[in-house]
Amino acid sequence: MPHHTPLIATVVGGLVLAFILGAIANRLRISPLVGYLMAGVVVGPFTPGFVADQALAPELAELGVILLMFGVGMHFSLKDLLSVKTIAIPGAIAQIGVATLLGIGLALAMGWGLGAGFVFGLALSVASTVVLLRALQERHMIESERGRIAVGWLIVEDLAMVLALVLLPPLATLMKDGAETGGGGLGSSELAMVLLITLAKVAAFVALMLIVGRRVIPWLLHYIAHTGSRELFRLAVLAIALGVAYGAAMLFGVSFALGAFFAGMILAESELSHRAAEESLPLRDAFAVLFFVSVGMLFDPGILLRDPLPVLATFLIIVVGKSVAALALVLAFRHKLSTALTIAASLAQIGEFSFILAALGVDVGLLPPQGRDLIVTGAILSILANPLFFALLDRLKDWLEKREGKDSLAEDKAKVAEEELVPTVLQQHAVLIGFGRVGSLVAEALRREGRPLLVIEERQKLAEQARAAGYETMLGNAASAEMILASNIVGARWLFVAIPNAFEAGQIVQQARKANPALKIIARAHADGEVEHLSQLGADLIVMGEREIARGMMERAFQMPGGNPEPAAA
Repeated sequence: MPHHTPLIATVVGGLVLAFILGAIANRLRISPLVGYLMAGVVVGPFTPGFVADQALAPELAELGVILLMFGVGMHFSLKDLLSVKTIAIPGAIAQIGVATLLGIGLALAMGWGLGAGFVFGLALSVASTVVLLRALQERHMIESERGRIAVGWLIVEDLAMVLALVLLPPLATLMKDGAETGGGGLGSSELAMVLLITLAKVAAFVALMLIVGRRVIPWLLHYIAHTGSRELFRLAVLAIALGVAYGAAMLFGVSFALGAFFAGMILAESELSHRAAEESLPLRDAFAVLFFVSVGMLFDPGILLRDPLPVLATFLIIVVGKSVAALALVLAFRHKLSTALTIAASLAQIGEFSFILAALGVDVGLLPPQGRDLIVTGAILSILANPLFFALLDRLKDWLEKREGKDSLAEDKAKVAEEELVPTVLQQHAVLIGFGRVGSLVAEALRREGRPLLVIEERQKLAEQARAAGYETMLGNAASAEMILASNIVGARWLFVAIPNAFEAGQIVQQARKANPALKIIARAHADGEVEHLSQLGADLIVMGEREIARGMMERAFQMPGGNPEPAAA
């Protein structure tokens, strides 16, 4: 056996410790993210014991960012992105400007130069892709108006950081030459040329994806699906996500995350997008955990004692300065207070782009090492604090609903894209959760039986398909109290939970059973553990696909002419 296996040691050490500490954090009723970050601190170079490879961990984490953005792209469309451009573009640019100015002010107060302040402020201005999307996904907000604004804002920030990473080296050269010679006219023109080339590359990538990728990617996935090989299909999904992301970075200078997002957005136009999202989910979650471990590895606890005041000031810029700026900007565009607070909470942290900017700033001589340490510490503290902001937002939910329910004028001006929930009038009906491959077949069977049916689907595209097929449909999270009430679970006879995620299904089953003890609940599962989990939460019947397929094959085999001969004599 080889003794030098840094890749295996990093993956195993990171995941095992993240699991242990994440489980402990969950047991203590705090976010598992805290456990993942602490796992990184434990395997980092600033604590005794095993030290994971500091070069490999960020690269593994980048895979998680790619797969996560690919998944988000599959729940997004170009129409959704364009629908929020009027707030996402000016809002993100203005918020980046405010945070950068605050960072410059702190840098100058610490005696750094203007260039160092610019890099420092820019690094504090951009939110973490992983943290923001995790928070939105946990609350089923990706496809809501607030979710679309937040993701659009994130895309604009990513594009701005792509430009910053390209412009930083020539900017550093320009500032050094200007300091030495007192000139800089030629350098300024070279900087403008670099900017134009970068913008042209980004435009070329977007055009290529919209013109060529729109045809090739869905066609390729359909072709592989018709081979019948699940292994090849899963491989095709990963190849598309990683291949497009890598090609975008190498050929066009676009970030991995942005390339993956566009690949997912193009793939969303395929009917196989839901299946592709399911196939990439396990790897997406595993590598996202490694991202948080890699962040924890960068944290030096000693900085809290060496530079307490700069650490505090950095933290306040991230969680207060950025948030207040975002809050004011969203309200200025006449959106609801709940939307503004959601965007502000989403952006009150920093992550992967901040580390890349800090490292590049140190390499080109613009940012002192102390600045990089403050950025890393600010990222750790802001990521730890971010779940608290969302918890506070959840506590304000009832107050916000009462306040905004009375303000109809603000409601009209906000042009809220979220669907109004109209309670059903159905009685003794069936409620179907999920209108994917399984759910649509269940709906057809119930229609043939003449049963009144209500479909609940949280993905807008599938909800529109259900409506087009003639089913009464509600768009939203089936586990929410509002949806339980609007769907009249109390007056329903059956609940069919056709979504593949056993954890979400468990929440729905538990809420429905509490609302209607007499309800007949039928759910789907993929493993014996899921069957037991759903049964304990109140499901009456759990159907495991593999068993039902085997049973159906046997029943039909014996129904065939000559298929059920007399049993052989003993």
